Amino acid sequence: MSETEQKATTNTAASSAPATSAPASVLTDSVEACVDRALERVGPHLVVAVPLGLGKPVQLVNAFYRRAAANPDISLHILTALSLERPPVPPGLAGRLAGPVIERIYDDYEELAYMAPLRAGELPANIRVSEFYFRAGAMKQVADAQRHYISSNYTHVARDLVGHGVNVIAQLVARQGDAISLSCNPDLTRHMAELLAQAGRPCLRIGQVHAELPFMGGDARVAPGFFDLLVSGPGCERRLFSAPNGQVPLADYAAAFHASSLIADKGTLQIGIGALGDAVAQACLLRQRQNATYREILAGLETVASPVEQHCGPFDGGLYVSTEMFVSGMLALVEAGIVKRRVYDDLVLQEGLNAGAIGETIDEALLLWLRRCDALPARLGESELAWLAHWGIVDDTVALADGELICAGEGLANDIDQPAVRQALLAATSGRPLRHGKLLHAGFFLGPRDFYRRLRELDPAVADTLCMTWVERTNQLLEDVPLYSAQRRHARFINTGMMATLSGAVVSDALEDGTVISGVGGQYNFVAMAHDLPDARSILCIRSTRRDGRKVHSNIVPHYGHVTIPRHLRDIVVTEYGIADLRGQDDSEVMKRLINVADSRFQEDLLKAAVASGKVEADYRIPAACRDNTPRRLAAALAPYQKQGCLSDYPFGSDLTRIEQGLADCLKTLDGLRRQPRQWLGLLGRALRHRPPAAAGDYLARLQLVPPANVGERLLGRVLSSLLEERGWLQDAQQ
Repeated sequence: MSETEQKATTNTAASSAPATSAPASVLTDSVEACVDRALERVGPHLVVAVPLGLGKPVQLVNAFYRRAAANPDISLHILTALSLERPPVPPGLAGRLAGPVIERIYDDYEELAYMAPLRAGELPANIRVSEFYFRAGAMKQVADAQRHYISSNYTHVARDLVGHGVNVIAQLVARQGDAISLSCNPDLTRHMAELLAQAGRPCLRIGQVHAELPFMGGDARVAPGFFDLLVSGPGCERRLFSAPNGQVPLADYAAAFHASSLIADKGTLQIGIGALGDAVAQACLLRQRQNATYREILAGLETVASPVEQHCGPFDGGLYVSTEMFVSGMLALVEAGIVKRRVYDDLVLQEGLNAGAIGETIDEALLLWLRRCDALPARLGESELAWLAHWGIVDDTVALADGELICAGEGLANDIDQPAVRQALLAATSGRPLRHGKLLHAGFFLGPRDFYRRLRELDPAVADTLCMTWVERTNQLLEDVPLYSAQRRHARFINTGMMATLSGAVVSDALEDGTVISGVGGQYNFVAMAHDLPDARSILCIRSTRRDGRKVHSNIVPHYGHVTIPRHLRDIVVTEYGIADLRGQDDSEVMKRLINVADSRFQEDLLKAAVASGKVEADYRIPAACRDNTPRRLAAALAPYQKQGCLSDYPFGSDLTRIEQGLADCLKTLDGLRRQPRQWLGLLGRALRHRPPAAAGDYLARLQLVPPANVGERLLGRVLSSLLEERGWLQDAQQ
């Protein structure tokens, strides 16, 4: 067996075997007892690392916070990311809609105790909170959060947090009997624990058990004694944080269709967080299920031929997913059979599958191929037999004794070059699929409550193909460059950015004055990996414009004082208006291609800046086909398919009722019309002549506009009723 194969076999055995030498975890039902134990173990200087997002053990974190807030002799430094909060109820009519929804979703969710004082600038002097990733825009005006933000690539975070002196690791976990799973966040915990153990530094590990957290196996499963303490009980069972699916705007659908046309069948997919990720997943579903409609939509959006090879057919061979965040839309792709390409943690098998030399079904041809490529000797040793059994090629009961193979209780010559020996070895396994293939590797997950339920209820065979793992694996190649390169063929890493400069640099995490909007996260790693892999591409999707009050700004800008992805890593930029392939192009061509996918209201100013820079010739003209990059054209192209239900506002479900979805849509439309005086006056005129139909009654009652309290509410009811009818929300009720 080759050195690579032996390494793979050893690693597999090491990751799956229980650590019998570690003492069992101490069980408790008191988070206060955990704080007591931490103070005894590491002293009053507490540096507590907790996962980003869902993996935070809220009750345990709050116990640490309360203890330090009550005792100034204790210093507490909390290191984390993506601190989740119950959203505030907005003022006015939006609050009437949002208030009951927020209460319904978060009624039993316990808030992180540090968030309110952090926002108010009132954290006690002995308590500090440092995050390496913010919920987008959430901490824009929070001075203390901005001061203590840690800018770090996700793959470097474990190292950087340990460098801050971590001495307590606390995490929400799932439990099945004695088995413990890191579930939603195996991303950093194991790596931090390893670094601390290697340095010989004391660290208390505490797991807080939650019954509703999905138990994920594979790399997420840890030995029973991994945690020093396990805390569970009634106080630890408050509701998991839910991140409801957001509404997908038409502009995101347009960008998603362009991006989805670049995803190669039999390839690898990564998508980022938010509405754009949902839109890409929905576009893939349409490409698979309604291919003619998919092609029609794409043709209606394209103004010029794509500069990159497009892949518009169904996913016959399927996709494999290697992603940082596992989202609800990705699970829908698994359920739809689009994500169906399995990968194997063995270089010989993976390269054989890639080349088409072998299939995933066990047969004699597989053994013969392994012999031909010298992956197996004719005479099997213990390590080779264990390797064959691990992948399911031979039955687990096959053994070696006195130089013979023992199969089904009978002795065989230890020589797989003999046909009879091969047939006997494969008698119990021939026709079965290889074992331990994975459809997905992901670092963490977060989503709506229904997503967690679907994960809990997965068929065990499907669950075994979904591997939650560490970001050192998902976000880069360094752990095993040959193997991960073989697995991630034709990779498409699809992420979002805020702005792109005409030089091809991308702004994703912060403003030029240093204000952090979100964080670097894994974006830099995925972009760099796209350049490292021979057939991969990085696709950064950017909305062409943003709105500040009544003013619209271009997100394609001449230059910017801060960038996340430097110009030398430029690859593909996608806006709702098309695809700009920037890889390997000279500066002049990069600028022209970005101007071609910018909003047409800003193209001339961008061209002037490009000419002034000396990068673009003075007589260059924007192609006529690219001069109608307008929201009006997009709406005209997509509206028919939106009415058909192909482009749902919430393609993967919503926590809103249909009435609430209609109201949310109309309030958003109303907000936009108020910035356009002519359209706003036109709507008012129509509303004054409009007699609200009976079907509007339930909608208006939901906003407490029935009966109206005054003339203003009566007019508002007419306006909303008119909008509801114009936008088609009353059709079902009227029928």
